Amino acid sequence: MSRSLLFVTGTRADFGKLEPLAIAARDAGFAVSFFVTGMHMLERYGLTKVEVHRTSGVQVHEFLNQRAGDPQDMILAKTVIGFSDFIKEHAPDLVVIHGDRVEALACALVCATNYVRCAHIEGGEVSGTIDEIYRHCNSKLASSHFVSSDDAARRVKSLGEAAADIHAIGSPELDFHAGPSGVSIADVKARYGLPFDDFGICVFHPVTSEAATMGAQADALFGALEASGKNFVVIAPNNDPGSADIFAAIDRLPADRFRVLPSMRFAHFSELMKNASAMVGNSSAGVREAPFIGIPSLDIGTRQTNRAKSPSVFFADAFETAKIAAFLTDAWGKSYPRDDGFGGGSAADRFAAVIQSEAFWASDLQKTFHE
Repeated sequence: MSRSLLFVTGTRADFGKLEPLAIAARDAGFAVSFFVTGMHMLERYGLTKVEVHRTSGVQVHEFLNQRAGDPQDMILAKTVIGFSDFIKEHAPDLVVIHGDRVEALACALVCATNYVRCAHIEGGEVSGTIDEIYRHCNSKLASSHFVSSDDAARRVKSLGEAAADIHAIGSPELDFHAGPSGVSIADVKARYGLPFDDFGICVFHPVTSEAATMGAQADALFGALEASGKNFVVIAPNNDPGSADIFAAIDRLPADRFRVLPSMRFAHFSELMKNASAMVGNSSAGVREAPFIGIPSLDIGTRQTNRAKSPSVFFADAFETAKIAAFLTDAWGKSYPRDDGFGGGSAADRFAAVIQSEAFWASDLQKTFHE
């Protein structure tokens, strides 16, 4: 009987990273399923659970872990209870979580307390917000680590994790960006009603520790984008505290120059990025995927602090409107060499090679601190 892998996904972003790994595991003969929760289940954010259901050859299990306005601690508690019930019934051989979201933290905690093997994707990253706390917690709770870079591997090792349990495979979403998206930019424009030939992309998420100022930050940022006279595709923020104030700022944007979308299919988003003149905001896509694709990006605020090293990434606070204007004038439409700092597009193959090794499954679930 084949071993079973359960991938936990709570957002459109982490699904884009987990899908290549899940497909590689499926093709290697593992029984693959998804535990779908978080933003995927909310209509305001595009009801993106449908994207997970499109993955062939896998099982999908849905769990609604929140209602509008639930605080993060309540979402954590609900997810712990729901996931604990789920794994007792389904008994996966390996649970795969990603990054720094509260759903991943809840599931990692359940795995640790029940001695269920758990793999953490993209640990060891630094970002300067509460996300970093969640991410490092997940690394300590998980039994194995698939990281995006040698720097990330070094940080996970510094947390006391065994070197044999740390595998530098690169960022999985770059596997997809490395090849053709499978759609044309004409397909993207038709599907999402985009009238622009020249456009930028803006994704601006709330920072939980700055929830009180997110409205003012969003007003300043979108005011600068509007003043530039340029066209933008705006992707809705995630559902962290402060998102309502960002939505309020987005709702005031002129519809003739700003096309607002709750979410996009990953293939279409990849093609959109490949044809964009620039990316602005605080999404990890701006500091990881944009440099890989070779488009300029402006990282706003603290959400991705210390994460980017590429020469195609620029920085500004939301209130530094002169800096934002200068970027939109000077960098707009420029092309940069591909940056491989987060991998070269072979993460899924590397992941599959590790989980096919018997040594991976033989590692001890009773963790000790390694000096």
